[in-house]
Amino acid sequence: MNVLWDATGPLSVRDVQDALDDRRLAYTTVMTVLDRLGTKDMVDRERDGRAYRYTPRLTRQSATAELIDAALDASGDRTSALVHFARTVDPDEAAVLRRALDEITGS
Repeated sequence: MNVLWDATGPLSVRDVQDALDDRRLAYTTVMTVLDRLGTKDMVDRERDGRAYRYTPRLTRQSATAELIDAALDASGDRTSALVHFARTVDPDEAAVLRRALDEITGS
């Protein structure tokens, strides 16, 4: 996903594979992962000749927020997990959270 998020436009399987060159992944492996990401609605694909070009459906921030939400759901106690998380952030992050919460509540 990072390769797609960092791109300036749609990428082919080969483009993604080339960007991941240091990992030496097989073309079919990259194609399978992109296909699965499409099945999970994380990427869109458009036909380009015989191949497809892929773009992220969600921003990096939106995908991260969805992961956090899923983790809170999995915790069994969203409130306790959220309070625990809030206690682990540094003061600058706490200030950002406080401003965001103030915007939401109109404070």
